[in-house]
Amino acid sequence: MIHPTAVIDDDVSIGAGTKVWHFCHVSNGARIGAGCTLGQNVFVAPGVRIGDNVKIQNNVSVYEGVELDDDVFCGPSCVFTNVANPRSQVSRRGQYAKTKVGRGATIGANATIVCGTTIGRYAFIAAGAVVTKGTVPDYAFMVGVPAKARGWMSRHGHRLPRPDAAGIMRCPESGWRYREVDPGVVRCLDRDEELPL
Repeated sequence: MIHPTAVIDDDVSIGAGTKVWHFCHVSNGARIGAGCTLGQNVFVAPGVRIGDNVKIQNNVSVYEGVELDDDVFCGPSCVFTNVANPRSQVSRRGQYAKTKVGRGATIGANATIVCGTTIGRYAFIAAGAVVTKGTVPDYAFMVGVPAKARGWMSRHGHRLPRPDAAGIMRCPESGWRYREVDPGVVRCLDRDEELPL
């Protein structure tokens, strides 16, 4: 479903069941997977790759250098950058820093992801947070400016409680078990992390 006000350039691939809403612009060479939703006023830059079942809410620009894996959620007006030191007088085309958002991650409303970062699988970036550098671990719950880890989130989007005596954190919705297998490395014990819910 492509709304009549949307602009779809040449050589664009859009998967089955994807919806492109009002005033979107999908640029030349972009690849968008199946079952995605692009809300009102979304811009997808040339050559961008977006996986399956990605939800991009209103007023989000996915610039060159940004890659979204399957099942990513981008909240309203969240921001991606692609140049670390922009100047109007200096052209830095072709110098875009890469940003990768892993499978199942959530970027909250009005959050900012500074270029050159990697967001781990199922990480949760809180609304208004600013991720400035580095790699966000899988399942991390990131809050603040600059964003700092404040615990862990389940695949179902719930804050995980403190570990029990056996080191287990259990999702309150699904009951799935999580464990910190190494410092800063959390794994789901009940589900292959590459499989959908």
